[in-house]
Amino acid sequence: MLVGRSHECDFPPSIHAVPILTAPRIRPHLPPDSPMDVSSDPAAIDAAVQQSLKAGESLYTVDETLLASLRPDLILTQDLCKVCSVDLPTVQRLARTLPGPPRVVSLNPSTIEDVLDDLLRVGDALGPTWAVRADLAMVALRERLFRAEDFVNPYLDGPAVALLEWTDPLFCAGHWSAQLIERAGARHPWNPTVPRPDSGAARGPQQGSRVAPPSRAITPADLLAHQPDALIIAPCGFSLAQSRACAEHLSRQPWWPDLPAVRTGRVAVVDGNQMFNRPGPRLVDAFEFLVGFINDRPELIPPGFPWRPFP
Repeated sequence: MLVGRSHECDFPPSIHAVPILTAPRIRPHLPPDSPMDVSSDPAAIDAAVQQSLKAGESLYTVDETLLASLRPDLILTQDLCKVCSVDLPTVQRLARTLPGPPRVVSLNPSTIEDVLDDLLRVGDALGPTWAVRADLAMVALRERLFRAEDFVNPYLDGPAVALLEWTDPLFCAGHWSAQLIERAGARHPWNPTVPRPDSGAARGPQQGSRVAPPSRAITPADLLAHQPDALIIAPCGFSLAQSRACAEHLSRQPWWPDLPAVRTGRVAVVDGNQMFNRPGPRLVDAFEFLVGFINDRPELIPPGFPWRPFP
């Protein structure tokens, strides 16, 4: 049923034959003496993004001719992050020019529960048969979440765990990633979750009522202030190899040896693009990894999960 995809949609491998409709517009530039590849340099990418946003330019292009030729009945998009994909008003404008016009469904989850609900939203948009399949898929993922949570004591504060979603400048985790860290038995004091209104303390089994703001920029001093017991480096949109390059760069900073996580060897590099940054079913794999990594239960980490200890 899938007739087109964005350039970021690369999983499962079976969709690689589906036409790509979008492309990034920005072109980062590096100084001649830079040791990093341009596609892996977070500072260069951030500078290019900020320049485009300041100029009011879109970060992505859409192949409108190809989109029209595909004649979609339904377009799935998002309006959660302005730097992650084509903005919603652009998608809505394009949809109005197409025959039908196609229905536009914007998915904007900020918690793991929202991600599970989005499975149901997609199923409902596809029709009754797919709604039933979506419900079964959601239940299976929810069971895995509950199973992993059985290994966590929700009433202990646990260690301080920092997850970096960008490394130059530093950005700490937000939304579902901060939520999953806390649900895995740790603290994320750089951007903690807070209970929804009228939820009480939302502790123990009620942790699903706690939400976190978006990822936010922090300084090295902010990172040091809360003394992370463990550090996870998972830059948004980066592969495992690119994330490793970012970790190498961080390890040369003067403040790096002062991190407790570094002194105790509790630093992990993760393919954030595949496992943390995108709100899809593999967030359950990410949660299982967090429970195993934080609680010293390596047998809980899914086989083949794309991570490496650093160094």
